[in-house]
Amino acid sequence: RGRSAGSPGAVALPRPLGADAHEEEPMLVAQRKNPDYHGFSADPDADVLNMRAAFLAGISVAIVLGSVFVHYLPDYGLQQWARREAEILVRERERCGQPLLTSNYYDPKRLPLPPSE
Repeated sequence: RGRSAGSPGAVALPRPLGADAHEEEPMLVAQRKNPDYHGFSADPDADVLNMRAAFLAGISVAIVLGSVFVHYLPDYGLQQWARREAEILVRERERCGQPLLTSNYYDPKRLPLPPSE
């Protein structure tokens, strides 16, 4: 049960329409004519030209899109935001005539201190 009739090694794969059993594949023929075949054209000069154009376009696209991606990444660690906020605070304190930095982080008048008994 469950076994098909016929020998297990007798499976034949279908060939494409119009392909003769004795014909070589076009890629093998192109590689025999041009050992440096890159897969773009059977003509060696056109093959090299197309390979170089594809390589140049691929690298150019990768560099341009990669640069655009890196440029538009969000602000990592909010460093740019923190700098802008610090510059705004400095301008505000200069305008009001206050010192840029004070020794007290919090206003001591607003801190509830324990009694000094």
